[in-house]
Amino acid sequence: MQQRKDKDEHQDSELAKLAPLAREIPNIDKAIAEIVRFSAELTLPGGTIHVISDIHGEDKKLRHVINNASGTLRPLVERLLKDRMPPEQFQEILTLVFYPAEVIGRLEQTLVSQQERKDYATRTLHDLFHIVRVLAARRSLKHSMRVFPAEYRELLAEILHEPSTERDRSYVDAIVDELTRRGRVLHLIHLTGRVIRNLAIDELIIGGDAWDRGPRGDRVMDYIMQQPNVSFVWGNHDMEWLGACLGHRALICQVLRISLRYRRLSQLEEGYGIPVQPLEVLVRKVYADDPAEHFEAKGTGMREKRMIARMQKAAAIMQFKLEGQMLARHPEWGLEHRRLLHRINHEAGTIEVDGVSYPLLDTHFPTIDPANPYELTNEEKLCLERIRGSFMASQKLWDQIRWMVSHGEMYLRRQEHLIFHGCVPVDNNGDFLPMMVNGKSYSGRALFDAIESYVYRLLDSPQNGEPDLLWYLWSGPESPLFGKDRITTLERDLIKDPKTHVETKNPYFRLIHEVWFCDKVLSEFGVPVEQGLIVNGHVPVEVEKGESPLKKSAKAITIDGAFSEAYGDHGFTLVMEAHRTFLAKHHHFESVEAAINKGADIIPSITVVREWSKPKRVADSQRGRYLVQAIKLLEELIDMYRNNRLQQRF
Repeated sequence: MQQRKDKDEHQDSELAKLAPLAREIPNIDKAIAEIVRFSAELTLPGGTIHVISDIHGEDKKLRHVINNASGTLRPLVERLLKDRMPPEQFQEILTLVFYPAEVIGRLEQTLVSQQERKDYATRTLHDLFHIVRVLAARRSLKHSMRVFPAEYRELLAEILHEPSTERDRSYVDAIVDELTRRGRVLHLIHLTGRVIRNLAIDELIIGGDAWDRGPRGDRVMDYIMQQPNVSFVWGNHDMEWLGACLGHRALICQVLRISLRYRRLSQLEEGYGIPVQPLEVLVRKVYADDPAEHFEAKGTGMREKRMIARMQKAAAIMQFKLEGQMLARHPEWGLEHRRLLHRINHEAGTIEVDGVSYPLLDTHFPTIDPANPYELTNEEKLCLERIRGSFMASQKLWDQIRWMVSHGEMYLRRQEHLIFHGCVPVDNNGDFLPMMVNGKSYSGRALFDAIESYVYRLLDSPQNGEPDLLWYLWSGPESPLFGKDRITTLERDLIKDPKTHVETKNPYFRLIHEVWFCDKVLSEFGVPVEQGLIVNGHVPVEVEKGESPLKKSAKAITIDGAFSEAYGDHGFTLVMEAHRTFLAKHHHFESVEAAINKGADIIPSITVVREWSKPKRVADSQRGRYLVQAIKLLEELIDMYRNNRLQQRF
C-alpha cells in the first residue's frame, strides 16, 4: 500500500513539474522539434565570453571597450570589408559599428534630403548585414534573433537571408525605399549597428567594482544594464554601494568621502539625485576656518578647492566615528585595534597605532569630544540623516542595486574558468580561513555560497538584515572581496609615516603562483583541475613595473588592469573564444568625440592564455548543460503525452 502511495506521489510530482512546460510545448511533435533544435545547437561553436573587472566608474572607456568588443570587432570588419572600399568609407563603417547612435544623430543633421538618406542607407545596410550574417552564423537563428530589436525582428531576419539565388539586391532596396519614405531608414541603420555589437559578445561578465574612483558609476551601471546578456560577480566596492543604498551610515560616509576626494559629486547629485548640500552646511558651521590641507581633492571641479577639502575631512571624521561604533558592536570580528579615535592624544598631537605613537598631520578636530570620541555631534547627526534619506530615496540607485544583486553572484564557472573578484581567504599554509556569516562559520566555497545567500536575503528584506556585514565585506580581513589585513584610510589621511599605510595582502595572492594551491582552489569550486584557470580582479596589475597578469603557476590570472584613470588607465578584458582564451590589454581612451570625429580607437595588445586542440562547442558551455537538462525534460514530457498523463493540444 505504501509503495503504491509513494508511486502516486512521484507521478503527481512529475505532473506538477511538467505541467508549466506543457503550456509552452502542447504536443509530441512540438517537443520533438525542440529536442532536434537543441541537439543541433549543442554542435555549434561555443559563444564568446568577455570578462571585464574593476571598472571603477570609468563610463566612457567601458562604453568603448564594449562597443569595439574589446578590440575583436575591428579585425573582423577589416577582414570582411576593408579591401572592398576606400579607406574613408571603411572608417565610416567602423565608426558606425562602434557608435551607431552618435553617427546616426550626426547624419540626421547632415543628410537632409530623402535621396541622400536613401543613397547612404542603400550603400551601408548591405555592408552592415554582411557583418551580421557572419556573426549570426555562430548561433542558432532563434538565439541570434533574441538580440534583434523586437519591433524589427522579423524584418531583420528577412534581410539576414537576403543573398540567395531567388532574391537579389532589389529586396533590400525595396525595404530601404519604404523606410526612407517613412523617415525611419536611419533608425534601422542605428539598430543594425547595435545588433552587430550585441552579436559579437555572447556573454559579458563584470568581475566586480562598477563604482568608486571614476567619474560616473551611475553611467557605468546604465550601460551594463543595456547589454543583452550580462552576469555580475560582486566586488567589495559593490557591497559598499549596496550598504549605502540600504542606509548604512559608515558606508554612506565612505561613498561621500571617495566622491569628494576624486571630485565625483556629479554621479551623486546629477546621477542619483543625492544633494551634498547638508555637508556644505555642516562645513560652513564647524570647519569654516579649517585649512584642511591634508584633505585636498584630486582633479578639478566647479566647487571651490578649500570647500571640497573641508567637506572631505568632515565626511572622513564621521566615517571614523561610525566605524568605531560599529567595531564595538562586533567584538567577534577581532578589530578592536582598528578603533583609533580614542587613541589620539589631543594635547601631544599624536595617535597610537599598533602600540606606537605617531605625530598627527592635522590636529584640528572640532567635532571630536576626547571624552566620547565616537559620538556624532548634533550637527553631524542632522547632516548625515538628511544625506542618508536621499540615498535611501534614490529610485535610480535602488533600480541599479536591485539589478546588480539579481544578476550577481560571488563566483562563476565558465568552462575551465573560475571567476571571482578578490580571493579565497587562506592562512600561510594555504588552508581556508573561516568567516562568520549570520552567526555561523564558513570557509572556502561554502563561505562564498553563504555570502551570496546573505546578500539575496538582505535585499529581499532589508529591515530584517544586518547591514554591518556589508562593511566587513567591503574591508574586513577575512572577506573574500577584500583580502587585506586592514584598510588604512585614517592613517593615510592623518599620519605621514608610510609604515602605517601598509595593507598586508592575504597569503592567497602569494600562493596563486603555486600550482598545488591553484589546483586546491579549483577543486574546491568544482572546476576541472588539469586545464583550470583562476580569474580574479581587485588588485591592480602594475603594468608599468613589468608585472604580468598571468601568475607563475600559469593557473591564475589577475584581470584588474587599472581600468580607472585614477589607478593607471590601462585595463584588461579576458576573452573566451571557442578555440582559445586570451587577454586583451587596453590603453588610455581619448574620448567619444575623438572616436567619432578622428576614428580614435583602443586597439589592445593580445596575449594568448589558453589554446584548445579542439574548439569548444555549445555542448561544453553552461548553456550546453542547460540544453541537455532541457532535452531530458522534453523527453519526460513526451512520455507523459504518450501515456496520456497529459493531454496533447493541437
